[in-house]
Amino acid sequence: MEKKPRVFTMSFGSVYPLYVQKAEKKGRTKEEVDEIITWLTGYSEKQLQRAIDRKVDFEAFFARAPRMNPNVGLIKGVVCGVRVEDVADPLMQKIRYLDKLVDELAKGKKMASILRG
Repeated sequence: MEKKPRVFTMSFGSVYPLYVQKAEKKGRTKEEVDEIITWLTGYSEKQLQRAIDRKVDFEAFFARAPRMNPNVGLIKGVVCGVRVEDVADPLMQKIRYLDKLVDELAKGKKMASILRG
């Protein structure tokens, strides 16, 4: 049996502050990071905070996502040297989508563009 990538079992709550930190370093806000996450996953603010507090891992975080945004297919590009649209594993692709959106936020893109508006 193939071993799961370590990131699948990492607590979403342990990585979340890093997303916020990356955004804030570039003059963006925690609220903008939350907006990206809620757009992508369908979590409400309360549900997002609950997932962070309960230390759910990435696998559970995405498995329990109320509704992945129907426009995720519009997220394209490279993050961590990997083209997000070419990631074969569905869970890893969702994680890369989130990485890409936070990356775009940190690079100063407009929110409407990040949210594929």
